[in-house]
Amino acid sequence: MYLEIQEIQKEQVPNCTYEKLSSIEQEANLRQQLHKAMILGNTHRGKVSIVFCDDEGFKKVNTTVWAMGQHFITLKGGVWIPISKIIDIIF
Repeated sequence: MYLEIQEIQKEQVPNCTYEKLSSIEQEANLRQQLHKAMILGNTHRGKVSIVFCDDEGFKKVNTTVWAMGQHFITLKGGVWIPISKIIDIIF
């Protein structure tokens, strides 16, 4: 489905940059999936896999989603990912 996906640890996410303007294809119901992932993370401490794109390419991280805003999601430890760069959530 995706070209080459680099699996990274949550602690590596702050090193990702999102300066390049790029259009990515997102899952149609991505916001619903993000909301579901946030509930899973807050009630059961459940982890999901987040596939996203930074300036270097596709990345995948297994983590807990703690919060969801209008433009970003927050992971444990205050780490964030722009929603516009998220491709898919895998439960």
